[in-house]
Amino acid sequence: MNSRMRDEALEAPATVAELLAHDETAYSRFGAWLREHSPSSLLTVARGSSDHAAQFMAYLIMARMGRLVTSLPMSLVTLYQSQIHCDGLVSFAFSQSGQSPDLALPTRFFSAGGACTAAFVNDPESPLAQASQWVFPLHAGREASVAATKSYIAQLVAGARLVAAWQDDVVLQSAIAGLPDVLSRAARADWSSAVDALADADRLFVIGRGTGLAIAQEAALKFKETCAIQAEAFSGAEVQHGPMALVGDDFPLLIFAPRGPAQVGLLQLSDEMRARGARVLLAAPAGTPGATLPLIETGAIDLDPIAAIQSFYPMVEALARRRGFDPDRPRHLAKVTRTH
Repeated sequence: MNSRMRDEALEAPATVAELLAHDETAYSRFGAWLREHSPSSLLTVARGSSDHAAQFMAYLIMARMGRLVTSLPMSLVTLYQSQIHCDGLVSFAFSQSGQSPDLALPTRFFSAGGACTAAFVNDPESPLAQASQWVFPLHAGREASVAATKSYIAQLVAGARLVAAWQDDVVLQSAIAGLPDVLSRAARADWSSAVDALADADRLFVIGRGTGLAIAQEAALKFKETCAIQAEAFSGAEVQHGPMALVGDDFPLLIFAPRGPAQVGLLQLSDEMRARGARVLLAAPAGTPGATLPLIETGAIDLDPIAAIQSFYPMVEALARRRGFDPDRPRHLAKVTRTH
């Protein structure tokens, strides 16, 4: 019997198709507004999986457009009541439920202060949506499993769609339009070897870099949530500092190495870790030397991490069940978390 987590992960391609069938005018209008107003500061507002999606969009903006993006520590507003200057500010909030006060309150503060506020949220009637000037629904439908899957992938696509609209980039827009078919193939990729390799793991590093780092962070969170594995995410550069001291014989690492400027270094890291005796699971496109987990390529290199996480979700759900856990009911967690 399939879990809701698995069913919802496999619904992601249809969710993305639904997302792309709506709100084209809103994305175009917001992209034109951003080009016209050229904001002086940009920040993201999010927690958990949504924060990883926000970081993916932020990296795209920084890499493709040269605009710095800050991740807001929400306690600056909710606890320390910092009077953040709002002139020329655009905030992008990401949430599945839109219910958490520490997302809605800062967004409401920014809106009242004259900033431009946007929300990418599954519930367009939520407090977060009501606090925002621009609302971009995820169209993910009901997500019953505590572990977010299809809503996370929808957030990744929504962020990429915003960047494409801002740049008015028809090539990236075309690649985004092709994602439902690509994700359908990615969902069927065979990652079963990772279930066998990690069945007895109690700790794990998940490595990515560039646009892939947000995917590594999301994967590490899912290992913790659903499998009770102490997983930590690092960039391929950062792991070579202090964390390297933990890597010894049979230490497990999952390395995401999709196409792009970061891939060469990640492949070198994979070789080095194998030479140290580590248990390396290398997720890379077919034909990549040393690859053990196949990555499906999308129509644009920047979108490849979205297909990677689509392939990851069914694997981590199967791993949770192998380890005796119910992936739909992680311990001590609830679907909606309301933090302040």
